Amino acid sequence: MDFTFADVFTTRGILSLLTLTVMEIVLGIDNIVFISIISSKIELGKRSRARNYGLALALIPRIILLLFLSWIISLDKPLLTFSQIEVDGQPLSISWKGIIFLVGGLFLIYKSTTEIHDKLEGEDDSDPEPKLISFARAIFQIVMINAVFSFDSILTAIGLADNFYVMAIAVVIAMFIMMLFSGAVSRFINKHPTMKMLALSFLLMIGLLLVAEGFNIHIPKGYIYFAMAFSILVEMLNLRLRKKSTPVRLHKSPKFDSKTHGL
Repeated sequence: MDFTFADVFTTRGILSLLTLTVMEIVLGIDNIVFISIISSKIELGKRSRARNYGLALALIPRIILLLFLSWIISLDKPLLTFSQIEVDGQPLSISWKGIIFLVGGLFLIYKSTTEIHDKLEGEDDSDPEPKLISFARAIFQIVMINAVFSFDSILTAIGLADNFYVMAIAVVIAMFIMMLFSGAVSRFINKHPTMKMLALSFLLMIGLLLVAEGFNIHIPKGYIYFAMAFSILVEMLNLRLRKKSTPVRLHKSPKFDSKTHGL
């Protein structure tokens, strides 16, 4: 692998940097969604700090993992093989990387399922003070899932670039861009309950994807991203429709009552 910093400024290096930065932002969307949902459960004044801490903590393991590329690649070697079960003609196997994805996927499934349950049945809308969690607990949950998202991010970086500095710069730029827009994304999700439910569904789907990856069952992520983009488009149309129809309901003429008018 080439570690020359000057190569970053070549045509190939700049193209790799731009491509990888965009990919890192796309891969970081699920991270922003998760952080937004967790930060919404702490005190209002601490939410912005929790989001920034969460994204900063997501940057640290990514840079550390970049320094151990050979170790990351070795995590792909099968640890357990189930010869009785075949996937695409190959025995089902699991590696250390698979175990990390499996644990992270199960955590995401658990977290998104409990959040959906709370939204549907657990929370009382008449309660003016929803249950809050501590700042430390929120940071702990963010750190837990950041480790899994970091592996996915770095494995993508390895596949798209062959220069350490290109990968490191792309990861840092993408993280600062996500920090810049995380507040707006968080406010938008929390303002629209249906969008928050959609975000939780995305996290549930990503959790299932990570579990499949843990067992070395590869699902093309293009399908996942297309499904997410299409769902967001439909929901944006629904939001626009509801916004357009709201003034009509609010400005309906009151019914004429002869009794109240003394007739």
